[in-house]
Amino acid sequence: MRFILRDFEKIVCAVLFLGMTLLGFVNVVVRYGTNYSFAASEEILTNGFLLLTVFGAAIAARRGEHLAVTVVQDALPRRLAQAVFALSVLLGVGLLAASAWFSYEALRNTMTSGMRSYALGVPAWWYQAALPFGFALVIVRYLQHAAETWRAPRAEPPATHGV
Repeated sequence: MRFILRDFEKIVCAVLFLGMTLLGFVNVVVRYGTNYSFAASEEILTNGFLLLTVFGAAIAARRGEHLAVTVVQDALPRRLAQAVFALSVLLGVGLLAASAWFSYEALRNTMTSGMRSYALGVPAWWYQAALPFGFALVIVRYLQHAAETWRAPRAEPPATHGV
């Protein structure tokens, strides 16, 4: 159970990627073998990439591998650097919370409007259902990494001896 909680987004990404790869492969084989294609494969693959991106962002957030420019923060004294770090975490969480909220509102709107997908004709909200959860997971993983970073001792810059 601990493995699933720790690596949930990795499992989701692996399953999504495997399914998308198999669907793309089958579509190519059918297209070249019969001159027909699965019309729904584009719809499924496009929405799969969206989910893969959000859950992949959770992986990057947990590892601290998101794009960051820390040259100013690294040059600041420890206390001020911590304040800048805390501000960046608050702003990042705020942006992710807004993304989760707006994706939830888009999901609700799609559900109430009764929109259906263009190829399969399934309710369009099926493709959006995991987005608010995905953004919430990115927040959790981002905060986990921020807590680890906050507790880690800050490396002192190397001393330079008269050059």
